[in-house]
Amino acid sequence: MKIKEIIKVTKGKLIIGNEETEIKEFCKDTRIIKPGDTYIGIKGENFDGNTLWKQAFENGAETVIIEGIDFENVKLEQYKDKNIIKVDDTIQAISDIATYKRELYGKNFPVVGVTGSVGKTSTKDIIASVVSQEYKTLKTQGNNNNNIGLPFTMFKLKDEEAAVIEMGMNHFGEISYLTKIAKPTISVITNIGTSHIGNLGSRENILKAKLEILDGMDKKVLVINNDNDLLHKYYTENKENENIEIHTYGIENESEVMAEDIILNENDSEFVCNLKGEKFKVKVLVGGIHFVYNALCAATVGKNLGLNIKQIKQGIETFELTKKRMDITELENGVTIINDSYNASFESMQASLKYLHGLKNNRKIAVLGDMFELGEYSKELHEKVGIEVVKNNIDILICSGKNAKYIAEAAKENGMNEKQIYYFEEKEQIQEFIKQNWKNGDAILFKASNGMKFFEIVENILK
Repeated sequence: MKIKEIIKVTKGKLIIGNEETEIKEFCKDTRIIKPGDTYIGIKGENFDGNTLWKQAFENGAETVIIEGIDFENVKLEQYKDKNIIKVDDTIQAISDIATYKRELYGKNFPVVGVTGSVGKTSTKDIIASVVSQEYKTLKTQGNNNNNIGLPFTMFKLKDEEAAVIEMGMNHFGEISYLTKIAKPTISVITNIGTSHIGNLGSRENILKAKLEILDGMDKKVLVINNDNDLLHKYYTENKENENIEIHTYGIENESEVMAEDIILNENDSEFVCNLKGEKFKVKVLVGGIHFVYNALCAATVGKNLGLNIKQIKQGIETFELTKKRMDITELENGVTIINDSYNASFESMQASLKYLHGLKNNRKIAVLGDMFELGEYSKELHEKVGIEVVKNNIDILICSGKNAKYIAEAAKENGMNEKQIYYFEEKEQIQEFIKQNWKNGDAILFKASNGMKFFEIVENILK
């Protein structure tokens, strides 16, 4: 894109510079900016990135896109070789630029949009691995799935032939906003759980919010987990709907793509994938039944993009998982650390505890913290996690957080010996306790919402 295109789509003003200049990489962090980059100032809760435009130039930026700066008293001669674009709102500007860039690739450019209550990032990773067997594929890095992260992902499109884009939300309207930028050709909903139920009020409303992903689609092609109760209900009610093409995957309910003869091992899973009657064996290199579902989802997407079985199998068996999600480390002292500390909801807690239970380690230790954005359901859902701890015969429960105390209380009330339950106010106390008490053969799971920063405990333990 050239600066004149940026000005047109953002309705911005070129304060100084050459409108024929080609825009290269976009960056919103002056600390990592590279020579020739375009810096976009973002106004956050605690700081205003627009005020750092001079620093961006000092660090090598060729162009800045900013809002709210008065240039009347700025000596612009020193920036005669630079470009300054002023817009009314930089957040709106990145949306406008990303929308424009997506349109440059045309309606037939394959974009897979991925959303769901849990499993978005890991599902995105495995779908991208499958799709990349046929197409050069861009995927969302980390969890850059919001109104800032998604546009910056779209900015990275160059010579790719497909994209797999993650979309997250906390409130109504957010997925609709994102999907109108990315314009998916295939959309995926992994499941409907309780994440953000405090904001949305019910699981039915969460489904409604996730279905906004259809808003940005010309032809509505939807891939869903048919074993999720609300998605299964949605499918049965809409399978004859001529306006939506629904493709299903599952294990329990009859679906287009299914897993048979499942073998769950400690660090991987094996199953026979039944892809519309074509059967082939698959090995997923991450343990847990939820990764079988992720693989089935990726197979469904691959099939719809015209990939053959060999490509789908290769993509599933070679995918790499985004870090902090079921990141497993074997220590020299014989302890297994399972870092799943990036995010947490009841459903993901349930899945992680089930995975921990299935390991053959001597002791199963769960270090659990608060789940965020649950509102009036917070106490109830934390208590349900405590029940899951008991169900899965966890040997030691360690909790920290204002609401995690309900996990501990429910575990005790449901039969766990109080000598097996520990509660700490500070993360440093957890770290110290673990190092003093771990034994050869222990498996230790760390799980909480990202704001609890349990990953810091893991990082310190692994030092």
